Amino acid sequence: MSWYLKSKKLIERTHLAIIQQVNKLGTLTEAASSLHLTQSALSHAIKKLESQLNVKIWSKEGRILRLTQAGESMLSLANRILPQFEHTESLMKQIASGQNGTLRIGMECHPCYQWLLTVVAPFLEQWNDVDVDVKQKFQFGGIGALFSHDIDALVTPDPLFKRGLIFQPVFDYELVLVVNEQHSLAQKSYISPLDLSDQTLITYPIEPQRLDIFSQFMQPAQCSPYKHKTIETTDIMLQMVASNRGVSALPAWLVAQYMHTLPLKSIKLGPEGIHKQIFIGLREKDANIEYINSFVEIAKNK
Repeated sequence: MSWYLKSKKLIERTHLAIIQQVNKLGTLTEAASSLHLTQSALSHAIKKLESQLNVKIWSKEGRILRLTQAGESMLSLANRILPQFEHTESLMKQIASGQNGTLRIGMECHPCYQWLLTVVAPFLEQWNDVDVDVKQKFQFGGIGALFSHDIDALVTPDPLFKRGLIFQPVFDYELVLVVNEQHSLAQKSYISPLDLSDQTLITYPIEPQRLDIFSQFMQPAQCSPYKHKTIETTDIMLQMVASNRGVSALPAWLVAQYMHTLPLKSIKLGPEGIHKQIFIGLREKDANIEYINSFVEIAKNK
């Protein structure tokens, strides 16, 4: 209660606007007209402020008002603060209408970063007033980041459909095993889980239960690799595979990009293969923001 009573004595934006307009126009009548207030309402607001602060804001010289030292100090504050209010309000309106803002993208698909670059480039060209920020690591998970407004869009192969969120599929891909082209497995038409029981499997540093090569391929067959190594970057991972230091499971489209420079071979996982989709998750209430919709549409066409 004491905080509330004290807060009532704070200078308000309305006071600053009144002082600025009185200084600019010189009379209460003209200042009131410019602010769409009655003269009595304007005068009452300042008298109340003077009473609360125990200072005089202006003095009268006939019909003309002159600011006191206290009034000049408040005018200086008004000239600094009011333009910032106006700029922020204008920015908020632009964001609300989809004209401006920052699109914060969360990544739960480690190998998708290079794909994302092909989406971001045309997006930035189309939306000059929208910045892009990409967050790749989530200590608390991408879904939590969406709900807490830490990100605006989540790129993920594993959507979690919850109330308040929507997930839109943007492209399909096949997960394949990638090996050195001279590897003992390179001539197989497809890989069985047992084939990996004597192999060193290289993955991104993600919990095994969140990796499809484990959850959809090896664990259902009650198999595990001989060794499991983790590497953060795709380039180093594939250099290791090309040097016969291990095998890895990656999207076929990504492996194809490296085959012309590295001695790699991709092989189907199981006779039917493992087929996945990449989704972009959004907050349901943001679905009508124009630049977010544009990002999703560009992603669907890449």
